[in-house]
Amino acid sequence: MNRIKYIGSTFLRMLSLLIAVSILSFILVTSSPIDPLTAYVGTESTLSEAAKEEIAEHWGLNDPPVTRFITWGKNVLQGDLGTSITFKQPVKTVILERFKYSIVLMLVAWVFSGVLGFIIGILAGVYKGSIFDKIIKIFCLALQSAPTFWIGLLVLSLFAVKLGWFPIGLAAPMGKLSSDITIWDRIYHLILPALTLSVLSIGKITLFTRQKLIEIMNSDFILFAKARGENTAQLIMRHGIKNIALPAITEQFASFSELFGGIALAETVFSYPGLGTATTAAGLKGDVPLLLGIAIFSAIFVFVGNFIANILYGVLDPRLKEEGYNA
Repeated sequence: MNRIKYIGSTFLRMLSLLIAVSILSFILVTSSPIDPLTAYVGTESTLSEAAKEEIAEHWGLNDPPVTRFITWGKNVLQGDLGTSITFKQPVKTVILERFKYSIVLMLVAWVFSGVLGFIIGILAGVYKGSIFDKIIKIFCLALQSAPTFWIGLLVLSLFAVKLGWFPIGLAAPMGKLSSDITIWDRIYHLILPALTLSVLSIGKITLFTRQKLIEIMNSDFILFAKARGENTAQLIMRHGIKNIALPAITEQFASFSELFGGIALAETVFSYPGLGTATTAAGLKGDVPLLLGIAIFSAIFVFVGNFIANILYGVLDPRLKEEGYNA
């Protein structure tokens, strides 16, 4: 019964979130100083006023904002997100085609930042107070405060432009047929964007793991284990990692939404054809249908991701499950 109530309340929260996101996004998008019609035809267009008026009528740009929102809402309930002014395709098609690139990028960055941050955090916790620990703390704090686009430009300038180790951008080599593109080509073009995106959470998980390990190593049961003759390596492997793994996984799951939020800047820097670059292009063009579609999709993605994470927490630790259901 508690589980049914939990799922029901979660669904109601998601529905409320979607309504709020829809209204707020529509207000923000329609308040933009960019004229969608001018962005669509261009400032130097030779189209007649009658032709421009016909285009505006076709896109519903002459309707009052409330009428446009109601019409858009009815279409969304029927599964129609509209047509993108920028890409001249259904919004649903644009989102699905772009998202497959973005999800791969996010997963690679998420795994990389989680594994590397966990390992570095353990080392920093073991050597607490050392020069290595101090350098790691300063480095992590600097990464957390650095803008994503600045890190992307730095990585791009160093590894792609100066050293020439990686391509400057895109998801595949230019001028190469899609049938000739290999998995290695995809991976090769994915490394720098994933490295940039992973910086968003690697500092956070490192400092979190370090702090948790220090707390555990100062606990009473560790003192008892030391009294039994266990050395540092045994204490870390038998007690440290075992007790910090679940909190670290929880923290890393919480950072997934942060990665999704930073993907637009990372993809834009590397011209990576994901959802982030589509958002940037839609914003510059005043593409209301695509911007609203991406906003709704993003809200659903983040909410469902957090919901799945909560379910996984309950599987990993029954105490969390009971707390979640009884909350």
